[in-house]
Amino acid sequence: MGDSILGMAVASHLYREYPELPEGEMTRLRAELVCEQSLYQVAKGLGIGAYMRLGKGEESGGGRERPSILADAVEAILAAIYLDGGKEEADAFVRKFILPPLSEGLKKTSSDYKTTLQEIVQRKSGNQLSYGIIAESGPDHAKSFVAEVLLNGRRIGIGSGRSKKEAEQAAAKSALENNEL
Repeated sequence: MGDSILGMAVASHLYREYPELPEGEMTRLRAELVCEQSLYQVAKGLGIGAYMRLGKGEESGGGRERPSILADAVEAILAAIYLDGGKEEADAFVRKFILPPLSEGLKKTSSDYKTTLQEIVQRKSGNQLSYGIIAESGPDHAKSFVAEVLLNGRRIGIGSGRSKKEAEQAAAKSALENNEL
């Protein structure tokens, strides 16, 4: 029950607070916030492991530190809050303990220009996006790359960076900024 309440609360928050985000990005952020690792971090921060009742086998096997057990405990606590206090109390718990890492996830979104560009391009059927390295210079320990991004064979952006990946991100950013779509 807790996982369903959590998924609904996080999805509702994303939809209300960030309506401009593409659906795929909302899905990625929701998944990031409700995954075992995120819930494990919440449990660690709250010290939940110290309050759990465990069987002898789990106790001796390090169950108080096991990510899957701690993540499940957070979901169980959320379900209990929902059953005792209702939706508003469960939402308040989610806002206070689950959503704070959201700003980090949004920073990742804003700097992943290739994904953003791909999502925009895929809105129109038949579009083909491709990247290529068009220049490389400098010694091995300090290389510089120049990349281009093509939409249906037409250059829409160019960028440079200290790695091929960084150059491709810069090219995608250039295409987005130049509004060459």
